[in-house]
Amino acid sequence: MKINVSVRVARPIAAVWQGWNTPASIMQWNAASEDWHTDDSRVDLRVGGRFCHHMAARDGSLGFDFEGTFTAVEAPTLLRYVMDDGRSVTVHFQEEAGETLINEEFDAESEHSGEQQRAGWQSILNNFKRHMESAS
Repeated sequence: MKINVSVRVARPIAAVWQGWNTPASIMQWNAASEDWHTDDSRVDLRVGGRFCHHMAARDGSLGFDFEGTFTAVEAPTLLRYVMDDGRSVTVHFQEEAGETLINEEFDAESEHSGEQQRAGWQSILNNFKRHMESAS
């Protein structure tokens, strides 16, 4: 099953691309809720390059690496990657009148419901939007 989430960011596509792919920026927005954060991020932004974002509970009780390999990098409009569990993700960036529409499609996993997954990934996108628009 494929799941889609999207958001419109009131920033030009070049700024959105940089904010999406720069480790220092990723650490500011990459979490689904306030009680989680990304405390480390590494990005080798090229086909065959790897990324790893360490996501952790703020209370230190849990943590995990979200990692994978880029399969397509077409700046500033397209990213594709395969997570280490084999699921694929495609992210499209489209500029419209000085704003950027982000559409993200990913393969669902079997542990959580589709709605739970959609809500979590949408929450991360909404955090990205807030981060980028507050930086303008």
